[in-house]
Amino acid sequence: MTLQEYLASLKGKRAAVIGAGLSNRPLVKLLADAGVDTTVYDRSGPEALGDFYEIYSARGVKFCLGEDYLKDLAGDVIFRSPSFLPTRPELAGAVEKGAVVTSEMEVFFKLCPCPILAVTGSDGKTTTTTLIAKLLEAAGRTVWLGGNIGHPLLADVDKIGPADAAVLELSSFQLHSMNCAPDVAVITNMAPNHLDIHRDYQDYIDAKKQIFLHQRQNARLVLNRDNAVTAACAAEANSFIWWFSRREIVSPGVYLRPDGMICACVEGQTTELLPAAELKVPGMHNVENMMTAFAAVWGLVSLDVMRDVARSFTGVAHRLETVRVLRGVTYINDSIASSPDRTLAGLACFKDKIILIAGGKDKGVPFDSLGPAVCAHVKKLFLTGLTAGKIEAAVKAAPQYRPGSPEITVMEDFTETVLAAAAAAQPGDTVLMSPASTSFDRFKNFEERGNLFKKIVGEME
Repeated sequence: MTLQEYLASLKGKRAAVIGAGLSNRPLVKLLADAGVDTTVYDRSGPEALGDFYEIYSARGVKFCLGEDYLKDLAGDVIFRSPSFLPTRPELAGAVEKGAVVTSEMEVFFKLCPCPILAVTGSDGKTTTTTLIAKLLEAAGRTVWLGGNIGHPLLADVDKIGPADAAVLELSSFQLHSMNCAPDVAVITNMAPNHLDIHRDYQDYIDAKKQIFLHQRQNARLVLNRDNAVTAACAAEANSFIWWFSRREIVSPGVYLRPDGMICACVEGQTTELLPAAELKVPGMHNVENMMTAFAAVWGLVSLDVMRDVARSFTGVAHRLETVRVLRGVTYINDSIASSPDRTLAGLACFKDKIILIAGGKDKGVPFDSLGPAVCAHVKKLFLTGLTAGKIEAAVKAAPQYRPGSPEITVMEDFTETVLAAAAAAQPGDTVLMSPASTSFDRFKNFEERGNLFKKIVGEME
């Protein structure tokens, strides 16, 4: 089915779009251009939606806005935003009345004419997705990058050719109850996350599993042997399993040998790829990301391409991104670290004790594991945001904690916190902003938080 055929199938039906954010606006344009009876539901008011509201209301798109925007939710086809899970009672009620619930991404899967490589996991999704795209591009493939990264791809689906490749980063929100069958599915790892949105951890795990449960037998599923929850997914898979591991030899798969060499083992034959020490991105988690990407594209790109991309890749913004070295102090932006596990991975990259800036909005994940790691890797801890108290309590509850080690400072304002951390730094120190929390207490997203950190550091004299 083509995009135009799909849109034609909606004629005479009522389409509802939940959420007027950036990911759904191209969808609203598509529906409006096709003359589909469309209603947009959003908590924001007309002023907040600005030109989008003015343009599309003038074109006949209806809007239900404000705090009670879902009171009269109705439609034959309902496109949900990623964070609006199908378990919400408003959607359940609409389904009981005969509505079909879908999303921009689910429709893209149905219409995409080229192979799809899809990545999910609790950590490392964006870096792994970016690496896969770069590997395929370096091999001469036309790549369409989307999902939870890049931009919504449904509007571009008519431009995509059968020989191209779509590389998607998919969140648990996007995958929840979605029927999809990527040609290559990747799960980087799984740990408790987004428990402020999901019913519980099992609901989160079940959402992630949607990336492979409907795959064909000749499809590939790449799993982390070192993560118990992820490894257990193999028992439910219909597809062909590839592994990656930094602890043991896996076959077929990619693994890290004790001497630091990244190797692949396929059909009993071992191939040395390159030493992990040659990667420019720091941290064992980035070694894992590279091995994951290699396993995803094995057979699609040459070994030389793998090695060249691995040696030249410098990382993705807001992920252990070196911002500046000023008067001997290194400032690193790790704003993507919206969970304790992400911050733990970042802390493990540093041999000497550092200055850490952390805190933000809670998402229902405990900070217990962060306490011992902070005591081991941090000499001065600056906390801000809604989770500051919880992180401080976790550090002080750690068996390794001693009063003043680390020094803990709690501040209200983010800018003042960054400046205070900088003032406390001495030549040779590293100041790491790795919040272990989401950004939504005061920022639109982690990018805005990271960009402000970079601006503050960039303006220091």
